[in-house]
Amino acid sequence: MIADATYIARRLQMLGEWDAALAVLAPDVEPELRAVIAVDRWFFRIEGHEEAEKAVAVLEPASPTAHLLTARLAYSRLLFRRDTRADDRAVAEAGYRAAIEGGDEKTRAWAEYHWAVLLDNIDEDPAGAVPLYETALEVATKSGDGYFESYIIRHLAPHKEPAERMAMLRRSLNLRAALGARPQTIAAQALLADNLPEGEPERAELIRIFRPGAEELHIGWLLSED
Repeated sequence: MIADATYIARRLQMLGEWDAALAVLAPDVEPELRAVIAVDRWFFRIEGHEEAEKAVAVLEPASPTAHLLTARLAYSRLLFRRDTRADDRAVAEAGYRAAIEGGDEKTRAWAEYHWAVLLDNIDEDPAGAVPLYETALEVATKSGDGYFESYIIRHLAPHKEPAERMAMLRRSLNLRAALGARPQTIAAQALLADNLPEGEPERAELIRIFRPGAEELHIGWLLSED
């Protein structure tokens, strides 16, 4: 039964049904998965920060997952400019460093990726970010993890020449669509549209496609761009 609930929760998460995913998990079961889903919901909807923070607080504080999720919450407050705290930048970097030091290979790679995003989006330091993206990408491609790869190349693409950039953005979209990751696919459609020229028919078509999905799933940072 627990295994079934875990599987269902993960599938619902991939569909962007975060509330339903959390509802199928008993409060005292799979605390790491609950925390991951709660943080994921906050990142896409920009809603439920307090619930996400409470879910992370239940975890063993020294665990790599707790470090990574704590860092992501600090980063997100900076990114969304929501209830920022004076130490958010330091907390984010410290959490990523701790996850890298204590995690397995995949956890380390995810932490390196998120640290790169922090350097890229908050510090505006592409020279520091790109090597971390590339290190994480090696792990993703070696392990055949298309979901992880889709995240990395989405952020690595802007640092490439136009032809390679567009190829990366299209691959990120295709990987996400093939995996049934609906919120991520919608976000990839929006980013690809944003990188196409004004007046391009494909751009207009992508906008028509992604906006209803963004509205249905309440993807806050896409809706705020309208």
